[in-house]
Amino acid sequence: MTKHAIVIGAGIVGVSSAIWLRRFGLDVTLIDRDGPGQAASFGNAGLLAACAMVPVTTPGLITKAPKMLLDPDSPLFLRWSYLPKLAPWLFRYLKHANDRDTRRIAADLTDITVDTVDQHYTLTEGLEARQYLRKSDYVFAYEARAEFEKDRYSWELRREHGFVPTLIEGPEVQEFDPCFGPKIKCLAVVKDHGFVTDPGSYVAALARDFEAMGGRILQASVEDIDTQVQQAPRVVTSNGVLEADSVVLASGAWSKSLMKRLGLNIPLETERGYHIVMRNAAGGPKAPSMISSGKFVATPMQMGLRCAGIVELGGLVAGPSEAPFAMLRRKIADAFPNLAFDREETWMGHRPATTDSLPLIGQVRQTGVYTAFGHQHVGLTAGPKTGRLVAGLIADQPSNQNLMPFSPHRFGG
Repeated sequence: MTKHAIVIGAGIVGVSSAIWLRRFGLDVTLIDRDGPGQAASFGNAGLLAACAMVPVTTPGLITKAPKMLLDPDSPLFLRWSYLPKLAPWLFRYLKHANDRDTRRIAADLTDITVDTVDQHYTLTEGLEARQYLRKSDYVFAYEARAEFEKDRYSWELRREHGFVPTLIEGPEVQEFDPCFGPKIKCLAVVKDHGFVTDPGSYVAALARDFEAMGGRILQASVEDIDTQVQQAPRVVTSNGVLEADSVVLASGAWSKSLMKRLGLNIPLETERGYHIVMRNAAGGPKAPSMISSGKFVATPMQMGLRCAGIVELGGLVAGPSEAPFAMLRRKIADAFPNLAFDREETWMGHRPATTDSLPLIGQVRQTGVYTAFGHQHVGLTAGPKTGRLVAGLIADQPSNQNLMPFSPHRFGG
């Protein structure tokens, strides 16, 4: 008999999981309360960040963070009223800001990020969604060579994992890309990356491709996952109860409450991310560009120039803050002084962050429930590979990759 799988969450990870499960021959239902391509899968920088294996928790963060929180031009923000609730997670998170843990995390992240371009192209083989993919360089823009040198630790890690930048300085910066203003005096250009020209539309197109493959999409809220019965898990939704042989939990920052119902207390928080889209922009970069002073990525997209990034710690409930948008506008003006556009659109969303910066990929005990969430900054980058890995576990076609670092049980339980 054909096995039935339910995928909870129609972002890039969930839709990728659903497509691969269909390709492996399973009957698949994809559930999301908002429909495909929303939340972080809509609002990200669109970057296929193959070299994004360096976590935020690098050595020295503990001493840098207080100064950054007090600097209005820093890319780190905190809603101070949320600090009492955040404190236990933050303490565990900052414990990883050391060389040993950083190198371990970087090595593990490399396994799911380094081949992102190939994974996206393999996922979209024969699908309409392929039209949204582009191959490109990834440009890191600095105000001086000295600022690049301050990032030496991160660049050493990238070099160890195969990413060696080409440095461009002085007048050659504007020759490489005339969009950059005089404040940008050093570029580090990395080959073999890519981007998505419209992330929300890309994931929505993948969902339509999934339906064309015989998959089903249900718009509903998931209220519980019942694993008490012996046969198979049941998913309790706002539209009724569904039974399945296996369940994939890929609901990003909203996965924590469902994991509690499965008996696991996952140290998961939201990193609130921000973006501004300059509609119909001219004078922007030709390739995705990380503006180092603001830690945001400017990506040319179909609708205009999207500038996305920022880390704000403040929970799932509160609305957007104005300070991150104000900082973004200042840094955008500094980096691209000749940028012209019709209007701007703003967005704030939630990136799921674990205390060790690694996602959860694997089965919860022997329940038939599989985790696929917690990707922090690399959800779009690692989504197709995560989906392929989880689908392989369910379909008895596992990869030879070591998934122990991503175990959902590594936090206990």
